[in-house]
Amino acid sequence: MDGFDQITSIIALTMGVAWASGINLYAAILMLGVMGLNGTVDLPADLQVLAHPWVIGAAGLMYVVEFVTDKIPGLDTLWDSLHTFIRIPAGAVLAVGAVGQVDPAMITAAAILGGTVSAGTHAVKAGSRIMVNTSPEPVSNWTLSISEDLAVIAGIWAAVQYPWVFLACFLLFILAAIWLIPRIWRGIASLFRRLTGVLRKDRSR
Repeated sequence: MDGFDQITSIIALTMGVAWASGINLYAAILMLGVMGLNGTVDLPADLQVLAHPWVIGAAGLMYVVEFVTDKIPGLDTLWDSLHTFIRIPAGAVLAVGAVGQVDPAMITAAAILGGTVSAGTHAVKAGSRIMVNTSPEPVSNWTLSISEDLAVIAGIWAAVQYPWVFLACFLLFILAAIWLIPRIWRGIASLFRRLTGVLRKDRSR
């Protein structure tokens, strides 16, 4: 692998782990750990711990918990709220691990970018769930949840095996997120205004 390809692979893995962490941290860790354990990918030194059987087992257990929780409207939003304090810093840490032992300035940049990307994907995921949960039927919630899991698995795989493909898709995601996030939060604000109006009417009776 020449220097340019190596840099591309590092960037793809760094952004890949940050992006995936904001959607489903445990699926991302599990995927990386399994791929590292079976030799599909040579994990950077700082991420090799993910291939330890105990880490894989813990990530697998938490993935099962999230898989179930993510399918229950309302409970998934509470889970996302709690994970605001987990996914974002974890994305920053994994991004730092992906760049390896380099200049401190690059490590700091990786942490900033990783945390920002994780925050963005987390905002899209959590905001979308709030909007979808307004639907009385559960199918849309389940479909979105399973799609997120599949996206994380496919994204991590592409970041490792086809970095250019991942980076192209990642760029499209960033553009979509820039367009989508303001609309999601305007929708959430409108929803809360309607709920507040209903509560005020109930109190005035």
